[in-house]
Amino acid sequence: MKLGEIYRHCVEKGMTEDARGSEELRRVMDETRKEYDKLDDDEKEFFDTERFANPYADTRIAWGDPELEVRGLVTGIDMQVGEVLLADRLREKGQRIDLVLAHHPEGPGFANLDQVMYMQADLWHAVGVRLGAADALIAPRAQEVRRRISPANHYQAVDAARLLGLASMSCHTPADNCVNAYVQRYLDERQPRALRDVVKALRGIPEYRDAAVKGYGPEIVLGSEERRAGRIAVDMTGGTEGPAGALEKLSDAGVDALVGMHYSEEHRKRAEELNVALVVAGHVSSDALGMNLVLDGIEAAGVDIVCTSGMVRVSRA
Repeated sequence: MKLGEIYRHCVEKGMTEDARGSEELRRVMDETRKEYDKLDDDEKEFFDTERFANPYADTRIAWGDPELEVRGLVTGIDMQVGEVLLADRLREKGQRIDLVLAHHPEGPGFANLDQVMYMQADLWHAVGVRLGAADALIAPRAQEVRRRISPANHYQAVDAARLLGLASMSCHTPADNCVNAYVQRYLDERQPRALRDVVKALRGIPEYRDAAVKGYGPEIVLGSEERRAGRIAVDMTGGTEGPAGALEKLSDAGVDALVGMHYSEEHRKRAEELNVALVVAGHVSSDALGMNLVLDGIEAAGVDIVCTSGMVRVSRA
């Protein structure tokens, strides 16, 4: 596959599994073009025109010619300088590697991570939270994340890949959309009665089973094993962790238990006050599941895939 084809595959896969639906995604991209058209000419060079066709600011080709023929790639959850050097060393040993594919964003995807967080309002609305309340909650949290990541060295790993002649790309929210939709469907089909049954069901997914064997598998972080799960909402996409205040709105909307990648202590304490159960499926293992769902289509096209940095390849082709 060409690098540009891999990029489009990731975006299209994410859009297919996006809870907002195709009509809302088209509206978002149309509004982006209108925003661009209103700019003065001297401002347009600073606008990311990829947003016209890709609603995920954290998924970008960071370095490389879109026409590059990718015969093989190395992928992992965090692909930083060490992993880039590993890719080059593997290439020296004869492995076909043309692309470093990260899940957690690098380069432009990292710099603009906060932009994808606004989709969380739509996800909360889908389970019954009022749109006005959802929008009011996510904006301050997204701005907080923007301030936190702005001083980071966004292009450190990208520069290493460039100097070693490797393309660099990230696939973040599209993979997270895939795992979010997959796990929600999986649990909806099985209807686990108690929280222990939620954990047991999750362990039936190979990526989570592998993590459990290694000692960091799914676990209940709030609620007893015998507690009835009730209405379960999966919370695994939208850039990064949302505000703790969203828990109250989700509780009011009838959510009894949340299944997520991770929850901060602040979130755990707020959930305890609201009697909302929390199950952590696992961060790295959830990321691996989402990436695997994307990688199936890339591997089917004949691209060799090497996994590192937390990735465990499970094919569902």
